[in-house]
Amino acid sequence: QVQLVESGGGSVQPGGSLRLSCAASGIIFSIYTMNWYRQSPEKQRELVATITSSSSTNYADSVKGRFTISRDNAKNMVYLQMNSLKPEDTAVYYCNGNYAAFVRYNYWGQGTQVTVSS
Repeated sequence: QVQLVESGGGSVQPGGSLRLSCAASGIIFSIYTMNWYRQSPEKQRELVATITSSSSTNYADSVKGRFTISRDNAKNMVYLQMNSLKPEDTAVYYCNGNYAAFVRYNYWGQGTQVTVSS
């Protein structure tokens, strides 16, 4: 059974930091591209950050220079370090893992709430 379980969300003041974690099980984690998405009531789900199986990274323009995605294949974990948080970063953050060969595999976590407010 595949599971992606996020943790680390919470409430923080503008300018603060949070570190999200995603624990993966039931997959060969090291071959998966891992992503963090976010969704707020006002917006569509947005791709925030990506880390490939070779640890190449990519970020949405809105978070470049503030967020850092990383992975630990030995622990089956992916992280999102979020610094200099802004109110517009408020959203539910979702961990996603995908792998495509002959068949595409795509899995989602349940989400963790991040609220940035003074």
